[in-house]
Amino acid sequence: MEFEILKDVIIIFSLSILVIYLFNRFKLHSIIGFLITGIITGPHGLALIKNIHDVEILAEIGIVLLLFTIGIEFSVKSLLKAKKAVLVGGLLQVSLVIAFTAFIAHLSGAALNESVFIGFLIALSSTAIVLRIIQNRGELGTWHGQTTMSILIFQDIIIVPMILFTPLLAGESDFTGQSILMIAAKGVGFIVFTIIAAKYIVPKILHLIARTQNRELFLLTVIVIGFAAAWFSHTIGMSLALGAFIAGLIISESEYSEQAFGNIIPFRDLFISFFFVSVGMLLNINFVIEHPILVIVAALGIMLLKAFITGFVAFILGYPFKSTLIVGLALSQVGEFSFVLSEVGVKYGLLTDFNNQLFLASAVISLSLTPFIINIAPKLAEFLLKFPLPEKVRCGLSNLPEVKDVSMKDHLIIVGFGINGRNVARGAKYAKIPHVIIEMNPDTVKEENARGEIIYYGDASQESILQHAGIKQAGILVVTIPNPADARLITQRARVLNPHIYIIIRTRFLADMQILHELGANEVIPEEFETSVEIFSRVLHKYLIPKEEIERLISEIRTDEYKMFRSLSIGEIKQKSEADIQKLPDMHAVAVSKYSHLVGKSLNACPFENHELALVAVNRDKHLLVKPEKDLKFREDDTLLFLGSTENFEKFLNDLA
Repeated sequence: MEFEILKDVIIIFSLSILVIYLFNRFKLHSIIGFLITGIITGPHGLALIKNIHDVEILAEIGIVLLLFTIGIEFSVKSLLKAKKAVLVGGLLQVSLVIAFTAFIAHLSGAALNESVFIGFLIALSSTAIVLRIIQNRGELGTWHGQTTMSILIFQDIIIVPMILFTPLLAGESDFTGQSILMIAAKGVGFIVFTIIAAKYIVPKILHLIARTQNRELFLLTVIVIGFAAAWFSHTIGMSLALGAFIAGLIISESEYSEQAFGNIIPFRDLFISFFFVSVGMLLNINFVIEHPILVIVAALGIMLLKAFITGFVAFILGYPFKSTLIVGLALSQVGEFSFVLSEVGVKYGLLTDFNNQLFLASAVISLSLTPFIINIAPKLAEFLLKFPLPEKVRCGLSNLPEVKDVSMKDHLIIVGFGINGRNVARGAKYAKIPHVIIEMNPDTVKEENARGEIIYYGDASQESILQHAGIKQAGILVVTIPNPADARLITQRARVLNPHIYIIIRTRFLADMQILHELGANEVIPEEFETSVEIFSRVLHKYLIPKEEIERLISEIRTDEYKMFRSLSIGEIKQKSEADIQKLPDMHAVAVSKYSHLVGKSLNACPFENHELALVAVNRDKHLLVKPEKDLKFREDDTLLFLGSTENFEKFLNDLA
């Protein structure tokens, strides 16, 4: 039917909600919930989904988006730094796993070509699961995070030669040396194009789009870049995922990488769920019930073999024991691209139905156990380090230094680089306070970057942008943007990410104060009343009030959250239109002469409120009486300071005369 896929999506998501809710109650990872959903809805379960091919397409989109975001986070510079781990580590890990797996499979009775192909399947690990978990744990910058990433990158590259070599193993390929050279030439051309695009093309395109400050246009541009690169990669014989990863690397070299990352995350999380569901659909649960011991032994055997070999490779690279153990356990499962490869193997007769189901069952088990294994790996490493291990094993062959945390701590984050933001940054620089700026104007970001400012392009209402600015380690957040909706969202998300951060918000209107305080702001500075304070302070200065007295009065006004101004505004609201509400009250002063009717009268006896005027202070003998008492009697030469409209003040003077 025309809307069959919509029905399938509803079934998958509805069941996923139920399963993941139950799993969450027992602290189980959502990935396992999606796998279980796939098993239930698949052809070997309740067969709720008829068109599995549509789900597989959605799953492929999820893999593309996952690799795209990974590329954005990793960057070309990081990749070049990790070239040893990619080339040496990746090649060693894949080669050794293939060799040992093929040897064991051949001893078990499989033909040599089938054994090598099984080695192909087992050698690959799950980029989708492992990197998602490492991303969530914030460990991409650690030794084990970088090594894990590097080996996974090599595996994603080697999948293409594996697919091309599979027909050769089956003896059914007509590949020639010329065709292989053509593929190699295409690969080199793709790399050259990547370098040119990263340096000259994509940054300029993103800069032009960012200047429009249109979020939808920016999102569409980023998505087109990612999918276009994936499609182009596929057309030249490489994988979709590899093309998406390279597109992410291209964007990572621009100042717009974090904004792109934040925009893509919701789409990635949505579509990657289809991948895990599609994996679960492949498994025949009856096969597991009929051969439980064989499946468990195969799954554990695969994980132990891969953990040992991968850990050994990390040790050869020079990493300490803790890193080698974490890397080994993190890559001990079977990868998502193995499922793609298994279909090719079944097609060419390299995998029997029995072996295919055994592979699928053990692979799903290994994927299900991965979240638990990665979470316990650091604790297991710490426990094993208590035993007397050889120094070379404990510290590594190269005695690599510990990864230093170079991120800022207790720093200031400034959102918005208009006049207010610039003034805050200028003061922070003068006081030598470390600070980070978040700004949506790409031209400003480019200019300030050239001047040496730490400034990021992005929408601070996105969680990823705040995290990139180090919100969890920051001491103060100052928001100076004029958009009240964005200010509220930033306040809410910042308070969740860092419950202890001190948040100062600049807002245009008084009406925003209460809700911003409720969302977690420590201080809210309404622009309309700060303007009043500034004018008021200048009026006092003209009347020769000492500076310290002025500062004391202003401090009290701010401490009371502008109640002095707010009470007057509330009175005015009853009689004025909405357009007039935002008008600021003016500052006025009147000197009490010896002939004035006010001499000898108390404040109680002078109902200034009838004229909609607020007496805020009395200057007596160059001493400022703030919040004068009701029984205060006015004297000759007193100066009374009022808030109110000029019209009302003039009426008051006429009545006073």
